Amino acid sequence: MLLSDIAGGSECSYSLSVEIEYDPAKDEANIAKHGVSLALVADLEILTVEEDLRCPYPEPRLRAFGLINGMPYCLAYTLRGPVMRAISLRRAHIREFRRHVP
Repeated sequence: MLLSDIAGGSECSYSLSVEIEYDPAKDEANIAKHGVSLALVADLEILTVEEDLRCPYPEPRLRAFGLINGMPYCLAYTLRGPVMRAISLRRAHIREFRRHVP
């Protein structure tokens, strides 16, 4: 996966490659619930990331908001060392997206 970040409108940018993994059963559940495969995480252009503090999860959980083919998405994931473990991927509601993405 290629994560890109453009610093505050400046010409400076950088890329970081990250390994992505997910549970096949979780992928099937995500497809059934949200109509999208966790495999699409590789196409997500991440615009912002925040810690998910809504529940006391057993490990730190993050939420990323970004675009896939110009459409807004929300990704829930955790980091296990250098590996991004995808938990959920869904289309983001436009009001939610605007609230989280500057």
